[in-house]
Amino acid sequence: MEKIIIYQIFTRLYGNRNENRKPGGSIEENGCGKLNDFTPAVLKQIKGMGVSHIWYTGVIRHATMTDYSQYGIPRQHPAVVKGRAGSPYAITDYYDIDPDLAVDVEHRMEEFQQLVERTHKAGMKVIIDFVPNHVARQYKSICKPRGVKDLGQGDNPQLGFDPQNNFYYCPGQRFTPYFDLYHGETEPYIEEPAKATGNDCFHNAPGQNDWYETVKLNYGVDYYAGRIGHFDPVPSTWKKMLQILLFWAQKGIDGFRCDMAEMVPAEFWGYATKQVKAQYPELVFIGEVYNPGEYRRYIANGFDYLYDKVGMYDTMFQIIRGQQSTQAITGAWQATDDIRDHMLYFLENHDELRIGSDFFAADGRKAVPALVVNALMQQNPFMLYAGQEYGERGMDCEGFSGHDGRTTIFDYWSVDTLTRAVKKQLTADEQQLADIYNKVLNIARKEKAVTEGVSYDLMYVNPDCHRQYMFLRRAKSSLLLVVANFDDASAAVDVRIPAHAFEFLKLKEKSLEATDLLSGQRTMLCLKADGQIHVDVPARGALVYKMKA
Repeated sequence: MEKIIIYQIFTRLYGNRNENRKPGGSIEENGCGKLNDFTPAVLKQIKGMGVSHIWYTGVIRHATMTDYSQYGIPRQHPAVVKGRAGSPYAITDYYDIDPDLAVDVEHRMEEFQQLVERTHKAGMKVIIDFVPNHVARQYKSICKPRGVKDLGQGDNPQLGFDPQNNFYYCPGQRFTPYFDLYHGETEPYIEEPAKATGNDCFHNAPGQNDWYETVKLNYGVDYYAGRIGHFDPVPSTWKKMLQILLFWAQKGIDGFRCDMAEMVPAEFWGYATKQVKAQYPELVFIGEVYNPGEYRRYIANGFDYLYDKVGMYDTMFQIIRGQQSTQAITGAWQATDDIRDHMLYFLENHDELRIGSDFFAADGRKAVPALVVNALMQQNPFMLYAGQEYGERGMDCEGFSGHDGRTTIFDYWSVDTLTRAVKKQLTADEQQLADIYNKVLNIARKEKAVTEGVSYDLMYVNPDCHRQYMFLRRAKSSLLLVVANFDDASAAVDVRIPAHAFEFLKLKEKSLEATDLLSGQRTMLCLKADGQIHVDVPARGALVYKMKA
């Protein structure tokens, strides 16, 4: 059984070594990473970290202020583009590769397919975004296969809602958002009738905090009449989105990370995933679903994995910041215990704060105990975001993306730690953190107690521990004792192991030689029912003792 470790890469940024970093700079000024930057050597290094899947974020063509009209690509009006580079979640052509990422724009799809082949040859799988809920305001496919109808083609824009329309409309009303529709152009952006905005804004005047650069897709749900679903006959949008999924599956990718999946009816996912998996049974669907009450419904409709955001991520966020007891971790995993193998754990992604930012922990090393727990506690997948392994701080003010503790998804930029890592200019602390990630993720991938074993939470018999978390993992003769210390000071801990753990894990009382897989240090541990094991855990660190039981 394989433990999935996903490495999210914001493709536009990863290979960019240009250090100009001019706020709001153009692609000529600040540069841009390319698909070809992922050489066999780069991919080998990523694979060596313990990574099984790379999520190449932002590869499908999206709205941008960069002009590619010389290649026959429609130019986007800057009034409805966020940032010079644009949001990767404002798709302009579901069948095209983003030209920013290509060395040879006219052969951008070939460059992508070569990347897929290189990634597979390196022993990893490929995940790309599928953005089903919304598209760019000026969506127009120029690369759709012959016989495929474009989104909006055949719509009746005089109807606010029709089950066979691809968009929602505001009949008789022009698009009048809060901002200037000229944005430096001689002609304004005109949209009449206005389409509903991507974040369920069903009127013609989205505000500053709305997803104003996008339009909502219509899956047969009548929001004007209280979210009534009209799914028979099958809505036009369902058929068109299935065609898109199959198009990319045919390119040899291995999975889709489905943006804002819960904003699309679960019935569609049941329809689409069943047909995609009939042809590509190994292909995985990862859903961005934030409502725990919906988790099981979306899993039942074909999702392999769901973000564990409001449970495990939010719990870890507070514990790392000293705002909650480690006892809360038990409640976080128990809340989804019946679907544990479907929950994707993470500590960073493109939406969330960088751990090293001043708005989170101000030091990426403070999340090491959370990394150990999330990666080793269960068999479910773990995801990290490129730069996280170096403690990237995300404290730049890049342009459209301000001083917010996140790495921009809107601007042309280069990531400080990723740039210095290539030049071998990391600080000692950054390199040490990278070494820890390497060790922990490889333990997660290779140790059978993690990939195949059962887990036993020890917190209920150690109720006085509020800054440490401890558990056992066992598979056959391999036993792991994991103790993570979230405190800023080293901790001397007496870990109690109850008699029930011996029954559940089929352990025998005896002394065993234990090796800490993180430090390599060896010691003797006496396993005794209802007894205690004394351990000294480093500050913001962990022990992963391996024993042959």
